Amino acid sequence: MNRKGSVSQEAEFTFTPLVVLELAKDTHKDTKEWLIQRITDKKNVGGAQLYIKPLEMDDGLKTHNMYIIGASWRRLLLGAEAVCLVKEYQDGSMRAFTYLNKEQYKEFTDDNEDFLTMAECQYIIKRELENLRAIDETMIPGYAQAKLYPGKSIFRRLQTSGILIQYFPLHNRGELKKLTLNWYGRIKPAFLPIDSIQHYFGDSIGLYFAFLEYLTVALFPIALIGMPYYLFTWEDYDKYVLFASFNLIWSTIVLEFWKRGCAKLSYKWGTLVKKRKFEEPRPGFHGKLGINPATGRKEPTYPTYKRQLRIYFVSVPFVCLCLYFSLHVMMIYFRMENWALAFHQEEQTSISAFMLYGPSILYAVVIEIMNRIYRYVAEYLTSWENHRLESSHQNHLVLKVLVFNFTNCFSSLFYIAFVLQDMKLLRQSLATLLIASQILNQVVESFLPYCLQKRRNRKVKQKFQVSRVEKELPFVQQVKLEGEMDTYLGTFDDYLELFLQFGYVSLFSCVYPLAAILAILNNITEVYSDGLKMCRVFKRPFSEPASDIGVWQLAFETMGVIAVITNCGLIGISPQARSFFENSTELVLLVVAVEHILLVLKFIVAFSIPDIPTDIRNKLFRLEFESLEALKQQQMKQAEESLPEKKKGLEERKRKSSKDFVK
Repeated sequence: MNRKGSVSQEAEFTFTPLVVLELAKDTHKDTKEWLIQRITDKKNVGGAQLYIKPLEMDDGLKTHNMYIIGASWRRLLLGAEAVCLVKEYQDGSMRAFTYLNKEQYKEFTDDNEDFLTMAECQYIIKRELENLRAIDETMIPGYAQAKLYPGKSIFRRLQTSGILIQYFPLHNRGELKKLTLNWYGRIKPAFLPIDSIQHYFGDSIGLYFAFLEYLTVALFPIALIGMPYYLFTWEDYDKYVLFASFNLIWSTIVLEFWKRGCAKLSYKWGTLVKKRKFEEPRPGFHGKLGINPATGRKEPTYPTYKRQLRIYFVSVPFVCLCLYFSLHVMMIYFRMENWALAFHQEEQTSISAFMLYGPSILYAVVIEIMNRIYRYVAEYLTSWENHRLESSHQNHLVLKVLVFNFTNCFSSLFYIAFVLQDMKLLRQSLATLLIASQILNQVVESFLPYCLQKRRNRKVKQKFQVSRVEKELPFVQQVKLEGEMDTYLGTFDDYLELFLQFGYVSLFSCVYPLAAILAILNNITEVYSDGLKMCRVFKRPFSEPASDIGVWQLAFETMGVIAVITNCGLIGISPQARSFFENSTELVLLVVAVEHILLVLKFIVAFSIPDIPTDIRNKLFRLEFESLEALKQQQMKQAEESLPEKKKGLEERKRKSSKDFVK
C-alpha cells in the first residue's frame, strides 16, 4: 500500500504501517514468538493473517518491544466485508461491501487503495487482533500464571497480565496536517469540517462534533432573546414567564430536528444502512467456558442471576449512598451561604460582598471533584458487574453516571427554586456553577494535557537531538512520541459536559438568560480545544462505527421532558401567575394540567416529525426490496441447479424399485 502522506513513505516497509503494538520490555522470548505466530497465521488456523515487523531504530537496532502491524490489500478488503463496512454502489446507493462484487462499488479499482480510509483499515486490524482467541493453549507461553482456555481473548489476557502495554493506530502526517489547518489552524467563523473529522477519526467522533456544532447553532435563538431579556429584567428576578414559555418550545423541537440531521449524516457515511451483526462478547467479559446456544461457539458464560445480584445488592445501594452524600454536601453549601449572607449584612464591606460568591464557587469546585471521583468508581462497578456485551456495559455506566451527575449538579438549583423560591440566589448559583464548570473542564481536559504533551515533545527532541529547524520528527521517533501520548478515552466525558450544559440552559436559563450565551462561548472554545487535544495531545483513537449518538439521545430527550416540567413549575410560582389566582390550589391544578397538555403536545410533535427524512427512507426501502429480490433470485438459481440432481436421484430410486419388484 502506498498512501499519500502516510508514514509508509518515511520508513522502508513492505506494507503500510497502521497499528503499533507495544509489549513490556522484559517480555519472554517464547511469548513474542508465539504472539507473532498467532498474528501472522492464516484465518483458517485461528490466526489474524496480518503483517508484523519490529520497529527498527535509525542505527538498525530493533526495539524488541514495539511492533508495526499492517495487512495486505486483499486482507483488508476481506476484513471490510467481515465487519460489514458500507460503501457507495455504482448506482449511488449505499450497500454493505462484498469482496466478490468489489468492482461494482464506486471508485473501486485494484490500484486505488484509498477506497478504504486509513481509519477503516485500522479498525479492521483492531477487530482482527481482538478476535484472536485461544484454541488449545492453557497458558501464555513463558507465563504459567497467565491462564488461557479455548475461546479466551488473547489480547485481553495479555493486557491483564501486564505483557501487552498498549496498541494504538498511527497518525497520517499528511492528512493530519490538512485536518488541523481546516479545523483549528485558522481562527475564523466557519462550520466544522465534519466530513474530514469523520474520515480521519471515524463515525462516533464525527457524530459527536456534528452534535456539538448543531447544539451550538441551536443555542443562538435562545441567546439572541436572552440578551435583551436580561438587560430589561436586570433587577426583576421574577419576570421570567415569557422566557420560560420559549424554553418549553425550544427544548421540544431542538432534539427532534437533530435526529433528522443525524440520519442524513449516517446515511452519507454508510452506517445507517449497516446491518446489525451478532455482537461479540466484550474483551473484559469473563466466566466459565460454555456453548453459546445462538451461534454454537465456545465462549465465556456468566449466570444472569449473579449479575443481577451484583447490580441490585451492591451497585444500586452504593449509588444511593453516593446520592445521599451529594445531598448532604448540598446542605453544607446552604449553611455556608447563610453564614456568608449574615457576615455581609453585619460588615457591609467590599470583602464581605465578594465573600457572598465564595460558597457558590467552592461548591462548584467540589461538584466537579465529586463527579470525577464518582466516574472512576462507576467504571469499576460496571466492569465488576461483568456485562457480556459492550452496549450493555455502556448503558449501565451511563445510567450510573447520569443519575449522580444530575443530582449533584442540579439538586441545589431545584432546592433554591422550589423550596427557598429565591430567584436572586438561583441566578447567582446558576451563573457560578455554569462558569466554574466550564473553566474547570477546559483546564482539566485540554490545557493541562496540552502542557504535559509539550513537555514530552521537548524531552523527545532532546533525547534524539532533533534540531529546531526540523519541522517533523523521523518516523521512529514519531512512533515513540505517539506511544507516550495519553490515551483518548472516548466521547463519554464530552457528551456528559454537553448534557449538563443542556440541562443548565433548558431548566433554569429563564432566570439567568445569559446562560445560553455562556454556553455558546464555551462551545466555540471547545471546538478549538477539542481539535487541539484530538490532533496533538492524545493518541489517535481507533475508529468506531456509529449511526447515532446512542444512549445519549435518550438522555437528552429525558432532560427535555424534565425541562418542560421545571419551566411549568417556575411559571406556577412566579408572582405574575400568582396574581391571577387567589386560591393556590387552583393555580397548582392549572399548572399540572398545562404541564400534562404540553407533554402530550411534545410527544405529538416528536411523533409527527419523522426521525429519518423521506428521501432517505425511500432509499432504505429500495435497498431492502432489492436485497429481497436478490435473495429470491439466488434461491431460484440454487433450486434450478439442484433440479437435475433431484431428477437423477429419482430415476435411480425408480430403477432400484423395479429391480426389487422383479426379484
